[in-house]
Amino acid sequence: MAYAYLYGMILATNSFMLKDSFIAPDSYSEIAEKYRLPGGDTGNCATILAGLGVDVKLDGNHIGKNVAPLIRKFYEDKNVDITSLCFDLNYDGLEDYVLIGSEAKATFGSVGEFHKNGQRRWNIPKEGDIAACKVAAIDPYFEDGTEAAAELCNFYGKPYVTIDCRHDDYVFRHAAVTIISGEGLKKQYPGKTTEEAYNLLTENGEGLVIMTSGDNIIYGRRGGEMNTRIPFTVEAVCTLNADDAFKAGCVYGLMMGMNDDELVCFAAACAAVSVTKFPLALHSPKLEEINALEK
Repeated sequence: MAYAYLYGMILATNSFMLKDSFIAPDSYSEIAEKYRLPGGDTGNCATILAGLGVDVKLDGNHIGKNVAPLIRKFYEDKNVDITSLCFDLNYDGLEDYVLIGSEAKATFGSVGEFHKNGQRRWNIPKEGDIAACKVAAIDPYFEDGTEAAAELCNFYGKPYVTIDCRHDDYVFRHAAVTIISGEGLKKQYPGKTTEEAYNLLTENGEGLVIMTSGDNIIYGRRGGEMNTRIPFTVEAVCTLNADDAFKAGCVYGLMMGMNDDELVCFAAACAAVSVTKFPLALHSPKLEEINALEK
């Protein structure tokens, strides 16, 4: 059975939708809705892909004792295989907390716990998991684990999607698709314009580079034209998981054999549909919604 292998960050997200504007110092804000659901770059991507009918196998950071019951329960009736995950009862697990107002959002968390005090709470990818997948996605957070996943994908000829990597990283150089967010651009290439970073990336990579910051989506390959696409216009409810939905759309595009233009269009539509929903984990974009937006 063909499946997408996702290696990366999986945690519990505690989200709070406020009734009005964002919090201000020494003020009170009423909570309209609150949820505790699986999150993280890879957790969100898995949920979206499963909703699109893709079989998924997950691996990445260790799942702590406070998060494990949530992960097991949420995915038990979905086509998401969590058997490669390590459930570690020696620490609490990774969680974040998100406050969402009408005009802004803020995220707080304990994500750093997975490498606190020299701990290395992540799995090294299993060779068989990658050898048997059709497409992969690799988060760049786990040092030797991240590089091992990329090396195995390269060895077995498995195309993969990654995010926010530098042009000189092994993971970037061999990726089928690399997505650079606005946050990634600022972190990896401070002082460079989008165009300068794009040129540096496309000159040093084998795959498609997509930059999602600013008013336009910029994408292309080494030796080709720099293409632009205007994101879809929708009435946003929550933009929290837009980047994760875009990544899921890229993985789906690779699974379906889409060309570059089709893949970017599908990923943009997937992200656009995702921001009209809250919480995304309970209202994952449907294929018919994405296809309707593309037309």
